[in-house]
Amino acid sequence: MEKDDVETKGEGSTVRAVDRAIAILQCFTADKPALSVLDIQRRVGLSRPTLYRLLQTLAATGLVKAEGDPQRFRLGHGVMELAHVWLAGLNEVDVARPILERLRESTGETAALFVRREQKRICVLELESHHALTIVRGIGDAGDITVGASGKAILAYLDEGRRDAILDRVTKTRRAELVKALEAARSRGFATSHGEVIVGAVAIAAPIFNQNAEVSGCIGVFGPKARVKDSDIPRFGALVIEAANAISLQFGYRAEQAARGKPAKSAPRKERGVA
Repeated sequence: MEKDDVETKGEGSTVRAVDRAIAILQCFTADKPALSVLDIQRRVGLSRPTLYRLLQTLAATGLVKAEGDPQRFRLGHGVMELAHVWLAGLNEVDVARPILERLRESTGETAALFVRREQKRICVLELESHHALTIVRGIGDAGDITVGASGKAILAYLDEGRRDAILDRVTKTRRAELVKALEAARSRGFATSHGEVIVGAVAIAAPIFNQNAEVSGCIGVFGPKARVKDSDIPRFGALVIEAANAISLQFGYRAEQAARGKPAKSAPRKERGVA
């Protein structure tokens, strides 16, 4: 390797050609999935010959592809293959555990991760509060997504067709209650509930999204109403949203999508029901 091919950065070094290739791949966005050579050149600042050589190398590996006349480039199938390998190696519980630990410490209450399975939400990770008086659901606990903060946090973000099909199965009175709760959840970014699943419990939950921007579960925090006051809900909601966004991003949800809402003065996220 030529000396000039290596750049020193901090304590390590990088290969310049690799840095440039990565910079090219990072030019493509959801808003700009196809770019001309001139578009890419403006973003990376490389000479035309160097840029063409790098694009040819990336195309040979399937990471980009050229199409059309005039020629434009877009990401190729190789990127999806790498993404598939990355996603297959992720474990929801392992990814969520450190985030839930921070959430439990910042709120002082039990924190849990729920995944969606059809019309159910299932607890797959729960970190119990350190308080003597605490609320727990238990790993494996399952419930209908029409009940509780964790259920409604998920239901609020299902696509309209699925959501309506589920709402059609409940009574008119219950449907009206749910519609109002789901609208509040989408407005605030988190759902809340009081004694809906466990008498005397207060729960706050926010949705988790996958790489396809589909709701796949939620993060919930719950504790006794003797300790979790109404005045705590905005702060807890903000913390739950932050935790849920962190997990969503780990699973490929785009950062700009995650900026869906923040509690109180920083644009709270959706509101949800008791876990």
